[in-house]
Amino acid sequence: MPDLSLSLAISYYDHVVDVVRGKIRPEGISLIPCELPNEEIFFRMLHFGEWDVAEFSMAKYVAVVAAGAPPFRAIPVFPSRMFRQSSVYVATSAGITRPGDLQCRRVGVPEWGQTAGVYARAYLQHQCGVSLREIQWVQAGVNEAGRKEKVDLSLPAGVAIERVADRSLTEMLLAGDLDAIISAREPSAFLAGDPRIVRLWPDSRPLEEAYFRATGVFPIMHVIVVKSQTLDANPWIAMNLFTAFEAAKKNSLRGLSANTTSRIPVPWSQHFVRETQSIFGEDCWPYGLEPNRRTLEAFLQYCCEQGVTDRKLQVSELFPKEFSKLVKV
Repeated sequence: MPDLSLSLAISYYDHVVDVVRGKIRPEGISLIPCELPNEEIFFRMLHFGEWDVAEFSMAKYVAVVAAGAPPFRAIPVFPSRMFRQSSVYVATSAGITRPGDLQCRRVGVPEWGQTAGVYARAYLQHQCGVSLREIQWVQAGVNEAGRKEKVDLSLPAGVAIERVADRSLTEMLLAGDLDAIISAREPSAFLAGDPRIVRLWPDSRPLEEAYFRATGVFPIMHVIVVKSQTLDANPWIAMNLFTAFEAAKKNSLRGLSANTTSRIPVPWSQHFVRETQSIFGEDCWPYGLEPNRRTLEAFLQYCCEQGVTDRKLQVSELFPKEFSKLVKV
């Protein structure tokens, strides 16, 4: 019996490359991979469902599940995780030097339902005491005009978003029409070294490490989803895909930890891996439900508080039932 052929869309990551390039093959599955920018994958998957398996925004996935009858289901494989204290950019002319200075200011977001923004706003709200109601929110593309919100929102009372279709957030920040931007993708002027844009926290790592130690939350940005109709017809593929991605991740961590080679062109990368493991544990990039429950519970709370969902979902609603228990040998 031939393997089931499935299309896969995902960005490049060292910890998935063995699956994408066929070094590790999910049992019973032949993958047809496409490596693309994640924004393109999200857009095409949400609007057209072009692949059987795809990387997808965690916040958008949660919003789709909350809306009911999702066109795809996630497996607990998280290709992208990143703390988002580094995602707050401010205009130097605005005089913003601490989180409280954002109150009563105009702050831009590319989408309210962007995962990075959910985490960043939650940090401002819960750890910094900033009221989201006291900020004038503006939605537009970071570097290009015309970006639109991709999910329906249920904004909390007192929170409003002004949508600007003909200008980018970067353009408005440089013109003085915005005071700050919260975005996963850097403003183009910031990347070009324009001194008019800086990060609110230029050295965010100490804040991020303290946040993890206090909360146990390691932010999940992206998840792997499978078309519902594909999964319904072949429920076994969820666990087989998970097992393959887990094996690829373990290979990546072994390679990054090895002293005999340089897996990435960064001096002391092996030391960075060991330092990270001393904080996060031996598996510093965990997949699965239980190792990520605290992060998932927190994120579902943030999504509900910020109106990305109209109710707080349960973790059990996000993944197939097979992931509630894993085999032990």
